[in-house]
Amino acid sequence: MPSKSSQSFAYRFTKLNVGLFIYGLGIAMLVHSNIGIPPWDVFAQGISAQTGWTFGWSTVAVSVIVLICWLPLRQRYGIGTVLNGLLIGVWCDVWTTFLPTIDVYWMRVAEFIIAMFIVALMTGMYISTNFGKGPRDGIMVGTAELLGWPFWIVRTMFEVTVLTIGILMGGKFGEGTIIFAVCIGYLMQRSMKLFGVPSTKRPKK
Repeated sequence: MPSKSSQSFAYRFTKLNVGLFIYGLGIAMLVHSNIGIPPWDVFAQGISAQTGWTFGWSTVAVSVIVLICWLPLRQRYGIGTVLNGLLIGVWCDVWTTFLPTIDVYWMRVAEFIIAMFIVALMTGMYISTNFGKGPRDGIMVGTAELLGWPFWIVRTMFEVTVLTIGILMGGKFGEGTIIFAVCIGYLMQRSMKLFGVPSTKRPKK
């Protein structure tokens, strides 16, 4: 019979992967709705437009670049960090093949809102496994610690930068980008409370 500790690891590891799998659906739906996407995803979409790679693989490329930038910041990788960086983009591409074409605007808005709830819920789920920071959160936390700046200033700096670069490369900025920016913080906070994540932890993506 497995020990209690091994059962706990197996449960958390399964929970992590289920969370990332469904998170990939949320990201696929955000992109598929075609009304604008979050700043880091605009950056990935810009890379996709310039390289011809799928959006999912462009997301993986962004994560790899970000994880390399962790090295001088002395941030510690975790299992969740690596799987987050590798799997969300892969699952996004998988889910995209199953999404039907939607031409009606209000239906695309509804798809975006549902996707945003999925992303928030699955964020709380995989963070609760305590397997490490997400790649993007790690670079922002590390930069804030290095510079001694408040986290919100560093996060704003990064997101404005990647959003601008993404738009210049062909990523789509739209009303969805604004909706996500306004709503996601509160939704993630509620999700983390639901999954028992201490409120002092920041959202990880």
